Amino acid sequence: MNKEEKRPLILISNDDGIDAPGIRSLVDFVSDMGEVWVVAPSTVQSGKGHAITLDGIIKVEKATPRNGSVVEYRCAGTPADCVKIAKNSLLPRVPDICLSGINHGSNAAINVIYSGTMAAAIEAGVEGIPAIGFSLCDLDWDAPMGHLREYIRLITHTALEKGLPAHTVLNVNFPTGEIKGMKVCRQAATRWEKEFEKRKNPRGGDYYWMVGHPICLEENGEDTDHWALSHGYVSIVPTTYDLTAHSSMSVIEKWEL
Repeated sequence: MNKEEKRPLILISNDDGIDAPGIRSLVDFVSDMGEVWVVAPSTVQSGKGHAITLDGIIKVEKATPRNGSVVEYRCAGTPADCVKIAKNSLLPRVPDICLSGINHGSNAAINVIYSGTMAAAIEAGVEGIPAIGFSLCDLDWDAPMGHLREYIRLITHTALEKGLPAHTVLNVNFPTGEIKGMKVCRQAATRWEKEFEKRKNPRGGDYYWMVGHPICLEENGEDTDHWALSHGYVSIVPTTYDLTAHSSMSVIEKWEL
């Protein structure tokens, strides 16, 4: 096996689309760490969660690479579609790691279940591929990201070197402003409040605009992603796609159904 074949194969995707500044930064940060392939949505897919395309064709086009030997594809599907197609149809072998992001906006707390960014990472995890979702808690399309480079490279390198526990992907969120360090956290308990605002269109008909915001449902301690981010720390939440509430099984068994 030659040196080139020993390089890690890195799959990169996202939900903001292949042209988003976040994914361009991510590609730049890790392009020298392995053989990089980008398979990302051709349009913005934010908030699509783990949706997959079942009732239509998925057009895939090879894109002009913008960074050396990186191979890039535009996929007219969801983030989960991108990872499925990449792994099963495009890549020369199973990737050593999948990176998703950098998302424009937080995917901490309850946002993880709506996130297309995390859906790409979780889909990779389902396929047995170590995976990490990266998000910056700043919705500004032109938010600076250069200061995230050292953290993303360190987390990626360590995951490649040590591996990840079975059935686990990492949900990594970066705070705005100065970064004080990194913390391994649990997901804060939150929900969305006042989600929709009723408005009138020019002809007098009703329509709704999503304007909600997440609120904490508990007195969150210093071990949550919400606390870490609000205090200037990078939050790293080990996330599993096994949705079984194992701690509740004994309670339901007592129903004697």
